Amino acid sequence: MKHTYENALNFLGRLAIVALFLPAGLAKLTGFAGTVGYIQSVGLPAPAAAAVLAVIVEIVGGVALLVGYQTRITAVVLAIFTFFASVFFHAYWSAPADAAFITQLLFFKNIAVIGGLLVLASSGAGKFSIDGLKAKQN
Repeated sequence: MKHTYENALNFLGRLAIVALFLPAGLAKLTGFAGTVGYIQSVGLPAPAAAAVLAVIVEIVGGVALLVGYQTRITAVVLAIFTFFASVFFHAYWSAPADAAFITQLLFFKNIAVIGGLLVLASSGAGKFSIDGLKAKQN
């Protein structure tokens, strides 16, 4: 059984991850045309559909992590999403020299986020979550 501090740290970790995804998803939603343009600028096909997918993943995934619902699955989906976003939008290996450092920093920041998501996928949401409440009832 997890100690209370482990559950509290798990919750704080989820909040920190949510602070990345939920505001980003809301910004993409409110600036949808700009999001589509940005996706189009990197040459991805179907930029409007990709923008819709990004909004859904970031908002729904952010809320699911916030409340701790289907946390393991959500964390894996967000990790995969973050990996592809990193490759397509933070491709430091092809960035101009004056932008390579920042792009590389953003790429590896996302790799660290993926690491946190994978740890969350392996550990679950803990007691302070919908998943934790369901487990307690069983």
